[in-house]
Amino acid sequence: MSDDEVPGVGPYGGPAGGWGALQAVARALKGQMAFANDTKALLRMNQPHGFDCPGCAWPDPRHTSSFEFCENGAKAVSWEATSKRVTPEFFAEHTVSALWGRTDFELEGEGRLTHPLAYDAASDRYVEIGWDEALARIGAVLQALPDPNQAEFYTSGRASNEAAFLYQLLAREYGTNNFPDCSNMCHEATSVGLPVSIGVGKGTVTLEDFDHCDAIFCIGHNPGTNHPRMLSTLREASRRGAPIIAFNPLKERGLERFAAPQDPVEMATLSSTPIASAYYQVKVGGDAAMLHGLMKALVEADARDLAAGGSGLLDRAFIAEHTVGFEALLADLEAASWDQIEAKSGLGRGDLEAAAAVYAKAERVIICYGMGVTQHRHGTANVQQIANLLLLRGQIGKPGAGICPLRGHSNVQGDRTVGITEIPAKPFLDRLEAAFGFTPPAEKGHNAVEAIEAICEGRSKALICLGGNLAVAMPDPETVFEGMRKLDLAVHIATKLNRSHLLTARQSFILPCLGRTELDVQAGGRQAVTVEDSMSMVHASRGGLKPASEHLRSEPAIIAGLAKAALPHSKVDWDGLVADYDRIRDKIEQVFPDFAPFNEKIAKPGGFRLYDPTTERKWRTPSGKAQFLVTSALDEDPLMSRADALALTTIRSHDQYNTTIYSLNDRYRGITGRRDVVFVNAEDLAARGLAHGDRITLEALFDDGQGEPARTMTGLTAVAYAIPRGSIAAYYPEANALAHLAAYDPLSGTPSYKSIPVLLRAQA
Repeated sequence: MSDDEVPGVGPYGGPAGGWGALQAVARALKGQMAFANDTKALLRMNQPHGFDCPGCAWPDPRHTSSFEFCENGAKAVSWEATSKRVTPEFFAEHTVSALWGRTDFELEGEGRLTHPLAYDAASDRYVEIGWDEALARIGAVLQALPDPNQAEFYTSGRASNEAAFLYQLLAREYGTNNFPDCSNMCHEATSVGLPVSIGVGKGTVTLEDFDHCDAIFCIGHNPGTNHPRMLSTLREASRRGAPIIAFNPLKERGLERFAAPQDPVEMATLSSTPIASAYYQVKVGGDAAMLHGLMKALVEADARDLAAGGSGLLDRAFIAEHTVGFEALLADLEAASWDQIEAKSGLGRGDLEAAAAVYAKAERVIICYGMGVTQHRHGTANVQQIANLLLLRGQIGKPGAGICPLRGHSNVQGDRTVGITEIPAKPFLDRLEAAFGFTPPAEKGHNAVEAIEAICEGRSKALICLGGNLAVAMPDPETVFEGMRKLDLAVHIATKLNRSHLLTARQSFILPCLGRTELDVQAGGRQAVTVEDSMSMVHASRGGLKPASEHLRSEPAIIAGLAKAALPHSKVDWDGLVADYDRIRDKIEQVFPDFAPFNEKIAKPGGFRLYDPTTERKWRTPSGKAQFLVTSALDEDPLMSRADALALTTIRSHDQYNTTIYSLNDRYRGITGRRDVVFVNAEDLAARGLAHGDRITLEALFDDGQGEPARTMTGLTAVAYAIPRGSIAAYYPEANALAHLAAYDPLSGTPSYKSIPVLLRAQA
C-alpha cells in the first residue's frame, strides 16, 4: 500500500525549521489568542528582562536578536497565553465522567483554568470554591494523616527555583522526603550515574564550548522537536566544519538538515544546512553495545598506533592523574566480542570504527544525549559508558569538550538543585535546619515509581502535584488510574485541565496558578523568578502578560497557603517570603552557598553559572577521582531474545511537549491528523505477512511470574519506516499502556519507556 492510500501518512521533504516552522507558528498563534498579545509575549521570551521559555531547558542565546524563540517555544507560549478559558460554567456543563471520554489533546485545548475548584461527588462536577476554604480543607486532611510519609509531593520541571525551594521546605517541615519528580521519568539516570563517574549530576559544558569543539556526538535525542533552539548551535558547528556524528534509531529531520528561519538567504533560496556528517541508526536498546563498540574500536586503534611507534590515541597522562578503574574497563572491553556488539547494537564494526576514528582525531569533543539513552532498564549504565568514552581521551575539564545531557522541562535541573530530591544529603539537611529552625527528616523518600506503588497499595493517601500530568506520564496507566482514584486527597496546582485532574479522590482540588508568561505582583511589588538551564546557567524570568484570571495565584503563594494550612505551628515566615521573592533567594543561598550572592548575580543580564568542579578537574567522587565504571549489561531485556519479539521505543510527535499535545500532526515524520500509528521496518512487517498501512495489534511481553493479563494496544496502523530491524516506535503517552510499572532501571528508578519488548500481529 502506498502513502497515498494511507490517510494522514506521507513523506515530508523539507528541512527542520524553514518555512514549515514559520507556518506552524502562525497556525499556533492564530488558534490560541489575539495577535497583539502573542507578539508582545514572543518578543519578551528569552530576553534579559523578559521571561524564560516555558518549553525546553536549552540555554538562552547571546541576545543578538529580538526573535530568540523557536517553533515549539512559540507553541508553548501560545498554549499558555491562550485566550481560551475553563471557567466554573464549563464544569457546570460537563461532568467529570463525560470529560473522561475526551482526549488529552481536547482537555488541554479548552484553555486556562480561572478559579479554584473542588470536586463534588454528588453532581460529579468540579465546582468553584474560595481560596481560604480550599486551603483549609486541604490542610485539615494533611493534618489528619497519621504519618507524613503517607503524602506524596510531585513536582513538574516547569516550577521555578523559588517555587521548588518553598515546596521542598513545606514537605520537609511537614515531615517527609517523598518527592516523586518528573526528572525520575527522564534524566534521573544522569543525576544518579554521573556523580559516581565524575562527581556532578549535570552536564559539564557551556554554550560557548560549542564554539570551540572539534566534533559533536549526538546520541538518542531529537533536537528538531525536543530542544529546537539547539539546531542553531549545531548549524553553526556544521558550517565551520566540525563533524557531527548522530546515533539514533530513527532518522530525525533536525539531525539531518536545518533551515534557520532567521537566515534570509536560506529562507529565500529554500536551502538548508546539513547537520549530521554521519548518521548511525542504532537498534532500540542497543546503546550500551554501541558505546562498547566505540570504546573497543578506540582502544584497538590506540594499540595499533603504539605498535607503529606512535604516542597512542588515549590520554594516558589524564588517565593516570585523574581516574581510577581503567584496567577493569579494558578487561570488560576485551571480553565483549565484536559479534556480540554488532548483534546488540545493529551496527557494523566498520561503522563503529569510523565513528571512533572521528572521535580519536578531534582534540575537543562534546557528547550530547537525551532520553533515548536514559529511559532504559540500564539507563544509568548507559550514561556512565558515555562518561567512560570521554574519560579515555581526557574530554572532560577542558574548553570545548565535555558531556551534555539534554534536559526536558525548562527548570527540571533547577528543581533538583534547590532540594527536590527523595535522597537528601546530610550537609543540605543541616543547612536547612540552621536556616529555618526545624529538624527535617533524613530517611529516603519515594521517587515517582515508588510513589505510585505506595498509592496503588494504599500506603500513601494524599497526592499534591505542583504542575504536570503525573498519571498520564507514568507507565501502566490503568494500574495508575485505579490507584489514584483510591486516594483520600488529590491537589493539582495547574494552569490547564488534564486527565490527572479527572482521577478524583475522596477530596480533589484544582488550584489555578500563574504561568511563566504572566505578571506576578505580590505585597512587595512585581516579582521575578529564576530558572536553571541544561548548562547550569541561572537567570531571572519576568512575566509581563495580564493574568488569565484575577483569581490566579503564583506557585510560591499557593505553596505558602498550603503550608500555613497544613502546619499551623510552622517556624517559617511564609507570608514574608512570598511578599518579596528576594527573601526566598536569600534563603536559597543560605542553604545552597553556590548561589551566593543570589540576588546580586541575577541582576546581571544572562545571570550566572553555578560552580562546576569538573572545570578544574576536581572530582567529588568517593575516590576523589573520575571513575571508569564497568557494565556487562549489553542485553536491555532478556525477552528481546525471543525470535518474534520487537523492541518498542516511545517517541514524541513534533507537535508535542512531554504529555502536552499541541495538535495531531507530526510534520517531520509525515504524519497528519492522527497518532494511532506504529513505525516499523518494512522487512519486519513482511516477515509477519504484513505491509504498510495494515491494521495491527501490539502485545507487551513482561515476565513477572504473576500471570498478569497481557497489555495490548489495538486499532493501530503500521507505517513502513526507516528504522532498524527489530525496532519499532509509537507515540508517548499512548504507548505507555504497554509499559509495565515494574520495568525500570533499578539504579535510577527511571521507567524503560524506550525499550519495551512487544509482539506485533495483524489485528483480528
